[in-house]
Amino acid sequence: MPITSIWNKINNLFFIIIFINMTSQLYSQVIVKENKTKEKYVNRLAKESSPYLLQHKNNPVDWYPWGREAFDKAKELDRPIFLSIGYSTCHWCHVMEHESFEDEQVAQLLNENYISIKVDREERPEIDHVYMSVCQAMTGRGGWPLTIIMTPSKEPFFAGTYFSKIGRFGRPGMLELLPSISDAWKNKREELIVSAKKVNSFLIKSNKKLTGADLDQTILENAYSQFVSKYDKINGGFGTQPKFPSPHNLIYLLRYHHITEDKTALMMVENTLEKMRLGGIFDHIGYGFHRYSTDKEWLIPHFEKMLYDQAMLTIAYTEAFQITGNQVYQNIAEEILTYVSRDMTDKRGGFYSAEDADSEGKEGLFYLWTLEELQSIASKDDLSLLSKLYNLDSSGNFKDEATGQFTGKNIFHLKESVKDKSELERIKGIKQTLFKIREKRIHPLKDDKILTDWNGLMIAAYAKAGVAFKNESFINAAEKSTQFILKNLTDNNGRLIKRYRNGVSGLDAHLDDYAFMIWGLLELYEATFKPSYLSEAILLNKIMIEEFWSDEGGFYLGSDKSEQLIVRSLTGYDGAIPSGNSIAAYNLLKLTRLTGEVKWAEMAEKLFKVFSNEIENAPTGYTSILSAFMFELSKPKEIVVVGSRSNLETQAALKLLKSKYIPNKVILFKDTDDKLQSLSPLAKWTSDHKMINEKTTYYICEDFSCKLPTTDIEQALKLINE
Repeated sequence: MPITSIWNKINNLFFIIIFINMTSQLYSQVIVKENKTKEKYVNRLAKESSPYLLQHKNNPVDWYPWGREAFDKAKELDRPIFLSIGYSTCHWCHVMEHESFEDEQVAQLLNENYISIKVDREERPEIDHVYMSVCQAMTGRGGWPLTIIMTPSKEPFFAGTYFSKIGRFGRPGMLELLPSISDAWKNKREELIVSAKKVNSFLIKSNKKLTGADLDQTILENAYSQFVSKYDKINGGFGTQPKFPSPHNLIYLLRYHHITEDKTALMMVENTLEKMRLGGIFDHIGYGFHRYSTDKEWLIPHFEKMLYDQAMLTIAYTEAFQITGNQVYQNIAEEILTYVSRDMTDKRGGFYSAEDADSEGKEGLFYLWTLEELQSIASKDDLSLLSKLYNLDSSGNFKDEATGQFTGKNIFHLKESVKDKSELERIKGIKQTLFKIREKRIHPLKDDKILTDWNGLMIAAYAKAGVAFKNESFINAAEKSTQFILKNLTDNNGRLIKRYRNGVSGLDAHLDDYAFMIWGLLELYEATFKPSYLSEAILLNKIMIEEFWSDEGGFYLGSDKSEQLIVRSLTGYDGAIPSGNSIAAYNLLKLTRLTGEVKWAEMAEKLFKVFSNEIENAPTGYTSILSAFMFELSKPKEIVVVGSRSNLETQAALKLLKSKYIPNKVILFKDTDDKLQSLSPLAKWTSDHKMINEKTTYYICEDFSCKLPTTDIEQALKLINE
């Protein structure tokens, strides 16, 4: 039976029971004020480190963290599990908490009939992935908060997202849903168990991969054609609202342009990058990008700020600068990193995870301005200029989500770039004043946990920006974060740990942690040419293969040493960030070129085949894997530079080679000042590469077959571009 049919059958059962319950008893509406709730209750989540779990520590709900204690208790009491998954900066997670989980009536229903578990999706991505797959299969959609009801054996039989306290528009609320499912568990359990088994079977079947054919050039063209068909010529981006930045798609199109010289691909990226920076999705006062735009014009954002967006967008703007030489893209990348450095960086070097959309209980309040407020701050002339450039007025340009009416509040946005230098200088000073005033407001919650995977992305971004813009402070920031991870989020055996907060490290690392951290280390090696970073990347790559590799090809999301769920997920689909498998494939190919270990390239080829059927069906959902495939398809170059690190000519040549946009290259530097020859054990194939006539020497190689060495940097560049 199709999974949707199972869902419909369960729905019919629950909604019949709900109707009976609703007609047989009347629930009084008790609103428990937040401050009273916090005084009355403290649950198990108070002992957790996750900011998301800690947000719920004073709920009257008897929450458990995910773990053996909860499942043992469910078996002992013979109760179903109520699983709620979200994250700290999720707006609708806050709404459901205030409306339902702080409510004593809802809490009583949960406490008497269920074992309730809270999960932070950012800390437990494998759990989230498995049960989000269930929700999408059952309901045709997903999102957070994610609501799952399942057996004590972790087998789900009900799925949904946000549920209000009381039903609306024919959709049940918690007060109707919870009693009906509890009743079904007690009186119609056989039907639920049968349905749960079918859902379980569906999950296992859908997670199995059928190895497909080799990828070829046509799949790159198919993905490109789909982007062209979805491209918004007026506003940039792809499709209609809501619009997500999806920088990995833009990076794919930049690299497609590089190998094909297709001007449309570059035009689509440039227009999108420019329109996003003009819109309200960009914080014009404090910098950084919000998570996504609720409209097609990039005007009204969902206001949370995620570290991974800052990292990936920095990379997209940096690569756009490298291709075009347009200083605007460098400026934007530097603005993003200004925000990250100021607001998202721990003094010890790690990067925080996110900032909330809400402050004082309202989404976006921190970022909005009334004209009256601005009149009390800026002179009449300055306000006139500010209003003209940033489209501010007394009615406001920000609409209330519920009523659709303008609120009198404004979000700063531009219709076009400001090119007048005198206006730019005036505006810069005004915005600095506004920033200082805004800093005195009540800030949105900062999720200050430090995640290994997102730090890996940020390390890669800082390293790439440092190289492209010749900015040593950016490279230093990448190094400082790396040292923080290696010191605080690595165990005695070199294995990664998932999360650090308040001096405590914990949780098993997932595929993304390894893949993204290896990527960061590889970018950092090519930014600094310190062999220790390459050595660490190789070590982590070996651990990743040992613990995550599937015999059929590809990497599982969870380690074979971690808790086993009802299915061990294997996915290559890009979500808000690239998939772990896509970055792992890219790392394998780069490491092959750096070390000469051809077996890793063979693994990448096997990975491509495992996902090739899915890629053929939806190529724009797999652009990060396609970017990795493009790396191999474009005949990557191995560039070996032999010279003295202390020599000015060598330093200049390395900076030039690093900063060029050559996405299909790897660079190795053999430092003749290194008496220990630290690079030699890592890249044995370069053992015979030596200096010629005591001059900096360049070896340009392809498949480890090198052309005649040269001491002329211009000749080296010609060989690279052949």
